[in-house]
Formats: sequence, structure tokens, C-alpha cells
Amino acid sequence: MQTISLSAARRTALAAQGFADPRPSADPTRRHLAKVLSRVQLLQLDSVNVAVRAHYMPLFSRLGAYDPALVDDAAWSHRARRPRLLVESWAHEASLLPVEDWPLLRSGAKRDGWWRNYTRVVDTVPGLLDDVLAVVKEHGPIGAGAIEKALESEAVRRGPGAWWERSVVKKACEYLFGVGQLSTGTRRSFERLYDLTERVVPPEVLSRKVSAEEGARGLIDRSARALGVATETDLRDYYRLGPAVSRQAVQELVEEGVLEPVQVDDWRAVAYRHAEARTPRAVSGRALLCPFDPLIWERARTERLFGFRYRIEIYVPEAKRVHGYYVFPFLLDGALSARVDLKSDRAAGVLRVQGAFAEPGVDQPRVAAELAGELRTMAEWQGLGGVVVGERGDLARALRRAVR
Repeated sequence: MQTISLSAARRTALAAQGFADPRPSADPTRRHLAKVLSRVQLLQLDSVNVAVRAHYMPLFSRLGAYDPALVDDAAWSHRARRPRLLVESWAHEASLLPVEDWPLLRSGAKRDGWWRNYTRVVDTVPGLLDDVLAVVKEHGPIGAGAIEKALESEAVRRGPGAWWERSVVKKACEYLFGVGQLSTGTRRSFERLYDLTERVVPPEVLSRKVSAEEGARGLIDRSARALGVATETDLRDYYRLGPAVSRQAVQELVEEGVLEPVQVDDWRAVAYRHAEARTPRAVSGRALLCPFDPLIWERARTERLFGFRYRIEIYVPEAKRVHGYYVFPFLLDGALSARVDLKSDRAAGVLRVQGAFAEPGVDQPRVAAELAGELRTMAEWQGLGGVVVGERGDLARALRRAVR
């Protein structure tokens, strides 16, 4: 088994995620979006909007400033000349992923998630799922609140005893979304508007049947392409597969020559390198990474690769937070060199750096200068007038000087 250095593993991972590719010299297009998706495979969705929505940020990190309508059009609209590229599903978490990957997610390789707990709830209301599907078929794309109102009107016609708690309707919608009968037709101010999956996923994709074994191999292959070199648990986590199905798929892909077992210095577990992974001699450039960027969303892997201990502190009481509420690691020339707690203050028209912290041993003046440049780019991308740096953190003073 070949042994590779931690530095080589890091450069392999960065290249797999697209950080060895130059940013476009002109305005990014749908072609650039497709290229990033071929690297990362999916974009995680999250409701937190303190700085920028999670599914927009990974593209900015790799492409620089771009029109967010690129993502909106690819995910939530369909026209003959510009067909839908992305569909929502539970993958790593709630995610946008290429439409053609839909059969892999529905193959049985991936276990049902938390929504299976709603089965008991919706079973207490006979006919509820059919009623929800009927409303969506007639009115979709439609939000859960509008579905509730439509069902409530029907209940009035039926007479007393025909209504139920409104929360049950939302749970029914999420259950149907989880099992693939409903999808997201579009979004309105980030509210999911449900539609029948058959009206969202093209028929030629929807009709393609994939066995659980083939689905697992396909998903592990995509994980390995996105990660470059990874342990089996890393590969499994990317689409949240079960241990047994993941191990079997990894073994089969090793036998096929798609994955090569390697030993990474200082890693306890065996790693697997994708046959098409490349290891550049160096990785240069800079990028701000949101907490849900696929390069860093698996915190143990982030620590193994970069020596960077990272925890999201949204749910930590403010007095106990170490770095802040919504912290972005800063990638500079292949290393995670700093972290900043960011907030887009749209009322004041500024990007606020509420805390700025350097990693041990970095060249702080250089890191501050590069970080300032990327923060200015991010502020301009969001239509904000400037960057304001607060007092917290050992990098704050140098960063304040650099952004002036």
C-alpha cells in the first residue's frame, strides 16, 4: 500500500474540491456552475441567513463574485432551453444535487432519515397523505401553510370532526418529501413550495431504476471524487450512508480500480484515493468558507487534514462561545489560516467582522491583507458598502488596518 504525506493528501483534497482551479476572469456562467458541481457534487441547504445562505457560499468561495440567480435558475425553474439542473433531496443534509443523481438517492442505498418518525403521526389521520398529494396536484407548487388552508376549507365542507392540528400537515409534507413523493417545485423567500416529484424530475430520470448496490457504488464514487482522498467513514458521511452498505461499496470500487487504498501519514485508518484524483504541487489562492462548505463540514476530517479544530457555535450560549455565532474559516494558499465571525448588516449596508482570529504561527500582516481583500469582494458581491471590523480576536487590529 502506498504511503502519502499529509501535505499531499491536503493538496489532493483541495484539488478535488475545486480550489486548484483558477477563478473565472469574466462573469461566471452556468458552465462554471456545472464545473463546480462536478467537483463538490452537492450544495447543502440551511436556513441560517446571518451572513449569506449556505447554498450560495461554496460557489462564491470557488468562483468569486457571481450572480446568485445562477443557482436559483438551476434549482427552482425549468424552461425548455434552460432545463432544471438541480433538485432538492436529503443527501448529506437537505441539499441541492444534480437531477441525474435522483435515482441513486432513491435506490434504497440511503436509509430513510428523521422523517420516518412522522409515520406514526400521519397514520393517526387516515387519508391525510392522499389529501395532501391531491392539493399539491391541483395547486402546486404550494407551501405548507397554503396546503393547510386548502384542507381546512375541505374540512368545513365535510362538517365537524374533519379537521386536525395544523402541525400534522407540515409533518405530512415533510414525510412525503423525505420518501420522494413530493419535491421542491420552487422557493419563495426560502419557503419550500412543494410539488409532485413527477413534475420536478424529468420522466427519463424518474423512470430509471437503480438497485441499492448500484446506488451505493454511485454515491461512494461521487463522495470519493469530491473528497479526493478519504477514509471510509469520510466517504460514508458525504451522503450519510449506513456503515455496512458503505463498506461493501468501497470494497467493490477497490476491486474495480475506481478507488486505491493508501496510507496517509498520521492517519490511523486506511484512506482511499479516487483513480481520477490529482495532486498538484501547490495550491494557491484564497477563499472564505461557510460552516456548511463541503471541504470542512465533517469536522473530524477538517482537523485531520488541516490541524484546524472547528466547531459551529450557533447553539452555544453567547457567553460560552469561543470564536462567535457564524464563523468562516479563511483558506489561504492551501492552509486554513484564520477564522472570522461574519454578519451581513443589511440595515447599515456593511459586512461586519464581529471577531477575527489568526491560526498559530501564521504571518498575520499577510493573512490580514489577503483576508481584507476577500472580505471586500464578499461585501461588494452582497451589495454592501464596506467592511467594518470589531474588537474581538488577535487578528482584529491588523485586519482593521488592512480594510481601510
